[in-house]
Amino acid sequence: MTHPDLIRDLLQSVASGALDPEAAFSKLKHLGYEPVADFAKVDHHRALRTGFPEAIWGPGKTPEQIVQIMNAMRSQTPVLMATRIEPAVYEVVRSRIPDAIYFPMARICALIQTRDLTSSGLPKPTHAGAITLVSAGTADLPVAEEAAITAELSGFQVKRLWDVGVAGIHRLLRNQHLIQEADVIVVVAGMEGALPSVVAGLANCPVIAVPTSIGYGANLGGLAPLLTMLNSCAAGIGVVNIDNGFGAAILAGQVLRTAQRLSTVPPHSPRV
Repeated sequence: MTHPDLIRDLLQSVASGALDPEAAFSKLKHLGYEPVADFAKVDHHRALRTGFPEAIWGPGKTPEQIVQIMNAMRSQTPVLMATRIEPAVYEVVRSRIPDAIYFPMARICALIQTRDLTSSGLPKPTHAGAITLVSAGTADLPVAEEAAITAELSGFQVKRLWDVGVAGIHRLLRNQHLIQEADVIVVVAGMEGALPSVVAGLANCPVIAVPTSIGYGANLGGLAPLLTMLNSCAAGIGVVNIDNGFGAAILAGQVLRTAQRLSTVPPHSPRV
């Protein structure tokens, strides 16, 4: 049975009363995918299941493959992003998809098809709360900006606090009010990775730590800050993989979306 046939049968079952609308919705959440040539299967229903659309991982794909996947996805989502796209790859993509835009620091290529935009051309926030991004040093900005742009493209408000690492702790302490007012914090740091522990000791919200591969030899490509963050004595820290700004942004967004959903549930009401 083809994808359209399944949808038609589901709709007919709901119309006849043979299937409850909620049961049909549950079936649709896990329905199929769209093949792209012989190299990809686009999951159009990921946003329906998880709240976030599928993103394209750039490395390992040819520019032509990225173009084909973007064309297959563009009609299904108002905002589409491809991550870890190098400038030369973007130039090829833009030659085939002229409305593709590029965030060079974040290395994200995006299609923004919604008209509800901020003055900077990004989608207006559609979720309550804000994600506060904290970066230890300027060298950590590519990973921090990947997190920031991912969050903004996903409809979240972002507050940036850059270059406040522990080597000059007064820079962070002078912005302590931003930490204490935050709803969820993503901290990006390389070298020894101590900044998330300091931030978590000042914050009353979840802290997501992102180790980066920035540092001298004993940094071990980000392994040293990863272990520091995993062994933090400050409570309330979650740690994502090395250089994973994208994953940190999605996790922060899930924290805010869950808080928003729970805020509408009356106290002591049963959860289904």
